[in-house]
Amino acid sequence: MQLRYSFRLYPNTAQRTALAKAFGCARVVYNDALRARETARSQGLPFPKTGALSKQLITQAKNTPERIWLGEVSAVVLQQSLRDLDAAYRNFFDALKGKRPRMGAPRYKSRKDARQAVRFTANARWSITAGGKLRLPKIGDLKVKWSRTLPSTPSTVSVVKDSAGRYFASFVVETGTSEVLPKATPELGIDLGLGHFAVLSDGRKVDSPRFLRRAEKRLKKAQRALSRKEKGSQNRDKARIRVARAHARVADARREFHHRLSTKLIRENQAVAVEDLAVKGLARTRLAKSVHDAGWSAFVTMLEYKAARYGRIFVRIGRFEPTSQVCSRCGVKDGPKPLHVRVWTCGACGAVLDRDINAAVNVAKAAGLVVSARGAQVRRGPVPAQRGEAGTRPERHPTTVRQTGIALL
Repeated sequence: MQLRYSFRLYPNTAQRTALAKAFGCARVVYNDALRARETARSQGLPFPKTGALSKQLITQAKNTPERIWLGEVSAVVLQQSLRDLDAAYRNFFDALKGKRPRMGAPRYKSRKDARQAVRFTANARWSITAGGKLRLPKIGDLKVKWSRTLPSTPSTVSVVKDSAGRYFASFVVETGTSEVLPKATPELGIDLGLGHFAVLSDGRKVDSPRFLRRAEKRLKKAQRALSRKEKGSQNRDKARIRVARAHARVADARREFHHRLSTKLIRENQAVAVEDLAVKGLARTRLAKSVHDAGWSAFVTMLEYKAARYGRIFVRIGRFEPTSQVCSRCGVKDGPKPLHVRVWTCGACGAVLDRDINAAVNVAKAAGLVVSARGAQVRRGPVPAQRGEAGTRPERHPTTVRQTGIALL
């Protein structure tokens, strides 16, 4: 299994200049190759191969006055830019064949793009020095903020500059079976929502942090300051970076929350089941901001790859499963209910059900997991006895367990 680890870089002024040259050269080669292929397509010529483009746009172009500055950066960076274009075309053609979600044709890159990136493979002979710095060809030794140890020797490294002006080193490493966790007994169903970020089938509820809502005041102030600046001025560029950094802090906090919660749930449970939510559809409603603030898709993706990494079971049930309409006690479908109804009574068995916990239990059952509803907020209600059962012995009431918040370690 391949994993990606990102670490913050702190280049000095000269290294920032060298990285800017690498970003620019990789972008120019990408655009030149895209232009060559689009020209060949419009003229009805054969599709140019990567080898021919490499010889023409890199090797021969370095000897021309217009592209002589391509020799100032590592040739591996330029070759990887052509590989990126190949991947873009391959994804586009696969989308046309229905092998992947629909996507557009490759487009030209702009020097004004907020995100820039270059990639170094083993052929570039990059290395990590004894002092813990990242040594890149024609750039130098970059200071790295190591937050953890890499599980194995990385095969590639990408240097990324985000919209906030921060630099990151992204490593791709291979992991084996050594990280598989011992088997655990619990199996868990998860119901994602907005009132609570996640409600678990064992009765626990995880509050939604609402990172974007909490930072709205600061974001609005930074955005208003940006709108007052003259377009094209240096002050406007500084204000744009302040806005980007404010958004980056929100995104980082949300990502940290997702990582901590997903890791905890995967470590504690042998199997995890979630519902396949229609996030794109919900993002077109009046709840769009809250839906994007929750970040359900990113959280589910983390659960999926961490389950594969640690040897756990991950199940995604269909979005049309009536988890909120079926009683988790007797299995009778009681019909749809408006969102303001958070507790309802089953008309068949008389159980009083918490809407979210009942849905989480049904998610686990729909996935084929063995779960117990004893932790759910379920209690017997006053149901009139049937005529044929007036003299039967009453059943023991199920125990009600107090809900507790989940601790994020």
